[in-house]
Amino acid sequence: MDASKIKLYLKLMRLHRPIGILLLLWPTLWALWLSSQGHPDTRVLIIFVLGVVIMRSAGCVINDYLDRDIDPYVKRTLDRPLATGAVSPNEALILFAILIGMAVILVAFLDWKTIALAAVGLVLAVIYPRMKRLIYLPQGFLGLAFGWGIPMAYMAQTGTVPRLAWLLYVATIFWVIAYDSIYAIPDKEDDVRIGIKSSVILFDDLDTTIIMALQLAFLATMVMLGKQLEMGLYYYMGLVLSALLFAYQHYLIRDRSAENCQKAFVNNHWVGTIIFVGIYLQSMIGQA
Repeated sequence: MDASKIKLYLKLMRLHRPIGILLLLWPTLWALWLSSQGHPDTRVLIIFVLGVVIMRSAGCVINDYLDRDIDPYVKRTLDRPLATGAVSPNEALILFAILIGMAVILVAFLDWKTIALAAVGLVLAVIYPRMKRLIYLPQGFLGLAFGWGIPMAYMAQTGTVPRLAWLLYVATIFWVIAYDSIYAIPDKEDDVRIGIKSSVILFDDLDTTIIMALQLAFLATMVMLGKQLEMGLYYYMGLVLSALLFAYQHYLIRDRSAENCQKAFVNNHWVGTIIFVGIYLQSMIGQA
């Protein structure tokens, strides 16, 4: 296999754009730290980090495979390897199978309950790309898939999925719908033209207002979680700083330009980072 083909496969997996990996990783790390009181099992941590990279890559491959007939008609996606024909559908399916095989090997080192949850996560990842053809809130289904590492992390660490884990899961769903709606704003005209459904089409002129409401719902749910966990200053400082980042994102998307929406979308990486730092520091204080 020549280097140019490998580059195409890496592009198909979107490894040149790690923002998706980071946005998938942060909620998983939140859950690992919260479920372990700041001391996640090293083996579990390694498995989950590698699993995030592999499953995000697999998700991109199957998404592009299922969207290969519509991506050539969307400005943002027309240069993807499957859309251009640089990678064949069969090659994409083989690559997807290899990635899933790698994920299966990883999860086999965990207990059977976590393996069962991983199987549910795989189903969510495979079904998600079809949702944009069926419902006007596919971002909600993406939230279900992107947050699924939370119950998995709790199960792997504690052997159970408590109510607090589901509260964190709900918060993450609000966050994912918000940032993926920002990501979808520039595609609105293309999506309407080719008949693809999206939250920003559903929200129409209220798109930025509803995105703000979703971000507030995320913060409110995280406050509820913090109160139940008896979190302290560092945790809440993380939420305050996240609120400021959300305000900055709304400043960026006020004109709905593709460039500024992309900046606002990527800025969510810092939201995830800051909240994790707050959780990490809080766990350190709790051990002092």
